[in-house]
Amino acid sequence: MSETHVAPPTASGKSNVQSPRSRVAPARLWTLDFGLWAYINKVFALTEVEVRKLLHDQWDIVTRSVQPVLWLLLFGGVFARLRVLPAGMGSYLDFVAPGILAQSVLTISIFQGIMVIWERDQGSLQKYLVSPMPRSVLVLGKGLGSGIRGIAQAFAITLLAVVMGVHINWNPIAWVGVILFVLLGACVFSTISLVIAASVRSRERVQGLGQLIMMPLFFASNALYPVALMPAYVATLAALNPLTYMVDALRQLMIVGGQGHFPLAVDAGVLLAVTTVLVLLAARLYPRVVQ
Repeated sequence: MSETHVAPPTASGKSNVQSPRSRVAPARLWTLDFGLWAYINKVFALTEVEVRKLLHDQWDIVTRSVQPVLWLLLFGGVFARLRVLPAGMGSYLDFVAPGILAQSVLTISIFQGIMVIWERDQGSLQKYLVSPMPRSVLVLGKGLGSGIRGIAQAFAITLLAVVMGVHINWNPIAWVGVILFVLLGACVFSTISLVIAASVRSRERVQGLGQLIMMPLFFASNALYPVALMPAYVATLAALNPLTYMVDALRQLMIVGGQGHFPLAVDAGVLLAVTTVLVLLAARLYPRVVQ
């Protein structure tokens, strides 16, 4: 018969025997259940769901590539002959290619709210909302999913740009930066769309408002022309426009000798700050989609 060894009592007279649950360190519980790594894993899991949707509908990549290709092929090709840039800024095709990529990411992301309305109608959104998953995870998963689509667009646009003679910077470190800024910009504009979807809760209204704000965001930025050529009021709007900072960063990273209006640290800081505010707002409003 085995003996049971009991720890001697302490000075207070209480035994030192601990239950199995109490032997688990609190720090370990935090790491497993509520830690940063667990949060990141949940974000990646939601992103994987979005990627699987994309893989099931690969024609979506092809159809979404048509508009940026036309912008670069027609608009960029024509304006490259007009010599609209000030001296020393290089060719117009070099200048506009990053702007077309940013416009493509904007177009993909700004209609992400329509997919949320569709998920609500299918009943899958309700399942996410009753789960213990933080609402911000749902928002970031949608944003990174849009970013993956944007990365696919980046490769398509880059291939066409090379054919058209754009001086692409092939530095791998620079392209890591391009991917990060594409993901960051996609998070910004997809969260704007999610805020709209939570506010209007109608597929038609989300689409209408997305189209309403997309063109002002695009044309009131430095995607097609430098800030130096803008009237004062347009330059002010461009400074308040997150697309400006995305385009500025892509231009410095994608193009050989690309000139930026702001330092890369400023571009990243502004986009991170805007993303943080929008993610918190969208996470707070997200449950209203199903109301």
